[in-house]
Amino acid sequence: MPQWLNTWNARLAKWLWWVVLLGVVAALPVMYARVQTESSADEVAIVMDYRDLLQVGNTQANPEAFVQEKLKQLKDAGVNGMAVFESTLEELSWAGEINVYNASQAALLEGKISSPQDNGTYVIFNKPEHEQTLRPIIEWAFRHHGAEVTNWSINDRSGLRLNMGYDDAYIRAMQPNPIAMKALKDAGFMIVPRLSDRFERFDPKEVDKWLQSFQELGVTRVLFDGEAVTGFGKGLKFGGVRTFASELEKYGIGVGIFENLKIPQKGMASLANILKYDAIRAHSVGEAEMTVIKKPVLEDRLVLGVKDRNIRLLYLNAAAVRDSTKGQVTYPFDNIIDVLQGDEDSVGVVKQLKDFGFEIGEPKAFEVHKAPQEMLLRGLAALGAIALIALTFGLFIPSLLLPALVIGGIGGAGLYVLSSTLMVQALVLFAAVAAPTASVVLLIKRIRVLRESSEGHPISGIRRLGGAILLLVRTTILSLAAVPFIVALLNHVSYSLVLQQFRGVSLLHLLPIALVALYVFLYGSGDTVLGNARRILSMPLTVLWIVGIGILGAAGMYYLTRTGNSGQVSGIEMQFRSILENTFGVRPRTKEFLLGHPLFFAGIFLALRYRWGMVLLIAGTIAQLSMVDTFAHIHTPLLLSIIRIFLGLGIGVLIGLVIIVAWQIAEKIWTKWFRSSGQAV
Repeated sequence: MPQWLNTWNARLAKWLWWVVLLGVVAALPVMYARVQTESSADEVAIVMDYRDLLQVGNTQANPEAFVQEKLKQLKDAGVNGMAVFESTLEELSWAGEINVYNASQAALLEGKISSPQDNGTYVIFNKPEHEQTLRPIIEWAFRHHGAEVTNWSINDRSGLRLNMGYDDAYIRAMQPNPIAMKALKDAGFMIVPRLSDRFERFDPKEVDKWLQSFQELGVTRVLFDGEAVTGFGKGLKFGGVRTFASELEKYGIGVGIFENLKIPQKGMASLANILKYDAIRAHSVGEAEMTVIKKPVLEDRLVLGVKDRNIRLLYLNAAAVRDSTKGQVTYPFDNIIDVLQGDEDSVGVVKQLKDFGFEIGEPKAFEVHKAPQEMLLRGLAALGAIALIALTFGLFIPSLLLPALVIGGIGGAGLYVLSSTLMVQALVLFAAVAAPTASVVLLIKRIRVLRESSEGHPISGIRRLGGAILLLVRTTILSLAAVPFIVALLNHVSYSLVLQQFRGVSLLHLLPIALVALYVFLYGSGDTVLGNARRILSMPLTVLWIVGIGILGAAGMYYLTRTGNSGQVSGIEMQFRSILENTFGVRPRTKEFLLGHPLFFAGIFLALRYRWGMVLLIAGTIAQLSMVDTFAHIHTPLLLSIIRIFLGLGIGVLIGLVIIVAWQIAEKIWTKWFRSSGQAV
């Protein structure tokens, strides 16, 4: 490269750091706006699955009395909502509203032998006062499902014959039971209907009737049951979701979005967008989990969901289980009640949520706040992110700094035209990788300069400790430069609702470590990059090398399985996390305070004297990138993320200090022993 280009690149680098600083400052008002948004909704609903309650009640001697008893106990414990599904014949029979018979059973009631050609379903209404409400619902639903509906009666009891097989008819969806919803409303519960997309033909007029009845009961939010939202049908292009959204808007009803579903419900992102994100996040504890989960684990899970992940609706399931050990049918309602209201071992979920500033009530969607001139500020943040990426590239190939900046700017603009969302997500990912990479590479360069300037005289322990603290602070600040860019560029409520997510988590957890290792081994050791590469490649491959590579590979695979939201943890680690949460109020990330920060701090201290200390810096890069990754979890409140990383940093430094002291003591003992051994010889 020409000398003038090298000179220009050196000057450009200085100016680009100012551009990065400008981008960081511009992002600060956007960060504050996000904090305001996250503070705008502090009411939480605790909702019980009413169908589960009916199902468990159906195993008891007096189902109706059992259900009423549990409703009162749950309400006293803090449950303020009931989820009511679309009705089925099965559910109505659990509620005691109807009896359902197959053709053979109906024939026996009539004292006849059933016809082989009759496989219909027969319904008898048990409560004449409710028949006028339920009969039209059943008739419409089954005619809509394609079955012929005719009148039938037995012993002066009126009913219906459905020309559909018993097993099929038993589970067909109908309008949510208005009688049950009215009774639950009168009992003081908030009603949360759970709708589905199980009707083969979406009927806007019928849905409008449903939603009108919901509004009269004070319903402000619905949940969805099944793999798609109501109206999705054969796909978004048929317009059912848009029609359904307009009906929801008409009646002022929002939606709830369940987290951690294996497959997101189809149409949810489009529905939420049309509703202008009148949506909240919901967390469900499944029936199978609820039967085995320990009370402390359930309590932590519910509290952390609200506090750490912006959950505003806690959804509780229950199931009757035949316990062969106890020889009876068991159910988890007593555990649920203890977890919510507390017992001798805990204050309970409701009290904990109140202590953290939340109230049990009717959850509302976040009120989105915007910074003044937010689009301009986000544009400056994007410019700062591009500058940071170019600077990181220039640390490895300085002569290509200007071309990298130009290509990055043009490429980003082109991608923005094609897909603004994809461009923003790509820019955020590259900035998230660039910041910890650049900060650690600059640290390595600084350590090498300090070692060379010592002119062969070892730096004293006190000076190394002071230098390690200052260098750690500088490196951490540079790594966190990516945080304002992540927050500003992904500042949209769809990320808070996890309808969109930060992309490239695995890449963020691997690439900075790989780039730092590349810099340590190929740059700055008295030879060119190619020369160092040839030297490493020409080294003999021994069994020790193979074993080492295998260990690194296994560690890398385990490390990747622990990244993201789906990483698996052991029971012991869950207990450890609970202890941290109860001790500090906010749980620092284990890989930061227990692994990354101690290794990094000790690595700086040792690298100021020993070249091999750089290896610890490579491993300790985990902490630097993990701090950045913390803010990629947009559904976690921003203030909590800030507290988490600095708490982890503080604890990690203390552990690192213990390692340093232990090393110094061991080093002095070794030196003393070595000298005494030499004199003895």
